[in-house]
Amino acid sequence: MTHWRSHPVVLWAGVALIAISLAVLPFALAQVGTTWVRITNYAILYVLLALGLNIVVGFAGLLDLGYIAFYAVGAYVYALLASPQFNLHLPFWIVLPIGAAVAALFGVILGAPTLKLRGDYLAIVTLGFGEIIRIFLNNLSRPVNITNGPQGIAGIDPFSIGTFSFAKYQSVLGLEFSGPIKYYYLLLALAVAVIVVNVRLQNSRIGRAWEAIREDETAARAMGIDTTHLKLLAFAMGASFGGLAGGMFSAMQAFISPESFVLVESIMVVSMVVLGGMGNVWGVIVGAVLLSFVPEILRWTVSPLQEALFGRQLVEPEVVRMLIFGLALVLVMLFRPAGLLPSAVRKRELAASGEAPLVDARL
Repeated sequence: MTHWRSHPVVLWAGVALIAISLAVLPFALAQVGTTWVRITNYAILYVLLALGLNIVVGFAGLLDLGYIAFYAVGAYVYALLASPQFNLHLPFWIVLPIGAAVAALFGVILGAPTLKLRGDYLAIVTLGFGEIIRIFLNNLSRPVNITNGPQGIAGIDPFSIGTFSFAKYQSVLGLEFSGPIKYYYLLLALAVAVIVVNVRLQNSRIGRAWEAIREDETAARAMGIDTTHLKLLAFAMGASFGGLAGGMFSAMQAFISPESFVLVESIMVVSMVVLGGMGNVWGVIVGAVLLSFVPEILRWTVSPLQEALFGRQLVEPEVVRMLIFGLALVLVMLFRPAGLLPSAVRKRELAASGEAPLVDARL
């Protein structure tokens, strides 16, 4: 059985089956309703965010509670450069890299003054950074209106190929991503690229250096690892993935406001990484998908269940949904403290210590 599981034909057959399933998934979901296609799109966005945060938290061991700030930066860069706000309608293949680069710059800005901070102190600083960015975007409407304040930016251009408008140069021929199914395939392609980058990073010299810093920064420095530059690189690379996801979010929504980037979103992304398994790319994907779909499934089932059992709504469905959701998270953390799919390093740590901490004490 072990031989057949590792056989190349079996592996490629599994990959082909997964690819076909993902290819037909939006059409199957569309039979139920386009709402579920949109939910799937947002689940892929959360996968991108969780993979970016996993570089910082899972690989390098730096707890970041303000990660949603980079998501906001990427979203607003796209909105400002592809909307009537400044009357710039640049193509997405220009704006997306710019958003990722600006988010990476903000990652360096956050990482530079926090190089010597660890644990709770780093968490507090990153938490404050996320709130500062949100408040900054909320108030950057006077004396010069840049972000339009709490009213947000509307009329954001969707992704399109062959459409370009800038000053007197204009081209409107091409393919426009106007529906959730088209965005699904675009998001899926981007997610596959990000997954490949993450897997390659984890198995690279840089990834092993990040793991060394996570396990013991002093020992890593003694072995000649440049911890300063590598920690900044972790912040920058993780932030760039958040910027990419933010640009995709702006194009899909066609409207953004500071209220889309609150602290709860950061906590949700951190929960995805911890639940799936810090440092394990596939575990993080599982955690992001579960925490994206389970709340929505509960949202659709809580009300009918109360009607069937009691004949009326005893408690608001949203309250029941969050109680069930929180209880499920607590149970998972109690019985699977390293996550649903922990990394090999985390498995060895727990086996060696004989303990089951909820999260790594070094974080």
